[in-house]
Amino acid sequence: MVPSSQGFESLQADALDLIDRLPMLKHSEWIERSLSTIVQMAGEELDRLDWKIISSSLRDMEKAFSLFYPYLHVRKIAIFGSARISPKSPEYLIARDFARAIAQQGFMVITGGGGGIMQAANEGATAERSFGLNIQLPFEQDSNPFIAGDSKLLNFKYFFTRKLFFLRESDALALFPGGFGTLDEAFECLTLTQTGKFGPAPLVLIDRPGGDYWVDWNNFVQKQLGGRGLISADDRSLYTITDDVNVACEAIASFYQVYHSCRYVREQLVIRLKTELSEENVDRLNTDFSDIVVTGKIAKSQALAPEIGDPTFDLPRLTLHFNQRNLGRLYQLIAAINQMGSASPAAAHPEQK
Repeated sequence: MVPSSQGFESLQADALDLIDRLPMLKHSEWIERSLSTIVQMAGEELDRLDWKIISSSLRDMEKAFSLFYPYLHVRKIAIFGSARISPKSPEYLIARDFARAIAQQGFMVITGGGGGIMQAANEGATAERSFGLNIQLPFEQDSNPFIAGDSKLLNFKYFFTRKLFFLRESDALALFPGGFGTLDEAFECLTLTQTGKFGPAPLVLIDRPGGDYWVDWNNFVQKQLGGRGLISADDRSLYTITDDVNVACEAIASFYQVYHSCRYVREQLVIRLKTELSEENVDRLNTDFSDIVVTGKIAKSQALAPEIGDPTFDLPRLTLHFNQRNLGRLYQLIAAINQMGSASPAAAHPEQK
């Protein structure tokens, strides 16, 4: 039953009063928007199941935000792959070795908390350097023994909230051979990357030594998608295929050699850097990447006014009016930037945000 107009107005007033009494108002605008949205929905004819979905998804998110907050400044690698891989298989062994190597570099890993490739990654990284994002299923998916009982293991009710945090918290993605689920994750990650909804971040497709799983996959993508003009030729720059742990680790670490992160400030893409580029190098970028700049040029900059208070405020920047279409070319721009920067203490720690 929809509440009366008087009752609804009273509920709105109570929400505003609650906002006024909140002890922390650092993000008051967004707190107010969230509460106002819930109050607005309270005035609509939603049934009990709708409210269960709203409540449970918010609980999922609240637990995940709390889990990851202490590790805010450590870069994390999400690892996907089949749950059916045997611990004695070469795919398991290379996944374990990759997770161990990337953890030794200072990164942390995120897995689904189950068996197969997920277990290999948690084993290699150890519980200290890894997270497990499990899912509640009617046929219970048990947590693997290398993350079970750890405080960084979290059970989600919904797949969509779980996937949100896989991508939100990840600074790189590593995929190993798997079934329909793994291929779904691969294509969804690429779709979100290609459309600018995730990243920029490295995506590495890793196979056992001499394996052809991702090679065959890539042949299909290039023939059927690329050959028909369904993707851009530059989209090949969105991912790296390898069967070598060292190459996989280098693809991730080198992505953050000079590049730090980026965000949009109004119509401008702001690229934050660990070290400042020379005028000569910026001129080179303008020559080589003018095709993705809508208007003006790629320019050196300090933090813009809307970035005041941002933890990256002191980092040098490049700004450009990016066309927001050619994400493969943007990845090529980031690769060029990483090759131009001089060595610095910050560059020696790609795992730190």
